[in-house]
Amino acid sequence: MDAKQLTEGQRAYEAKRAAKAGMTLEKWLAEKERRAKAEAEAAVVKTEAPKKPGFFARLLEKAQKPL
Repeated sequence: MDAKQLTEGQRAYEAKRAAKAGMTLEKWLAEKERRAKAEAEAAVVKTEAPKKPGFFARLLEKAQKPL
């Protein structure tokens, strides 16, 4: 997100957040963009593990097994 693309309200909000973090607006926006890219990459890389069957699914599975 480039500082030039922000409206005045967005610019003021981000400037307050940057000041609270002790950064300049440009540095804050660059850091925010870097974090967004890292989160997007992590979401793509993260593979969802197969879900463990619930209580009733396990119970039905045991009931269907031969003795």
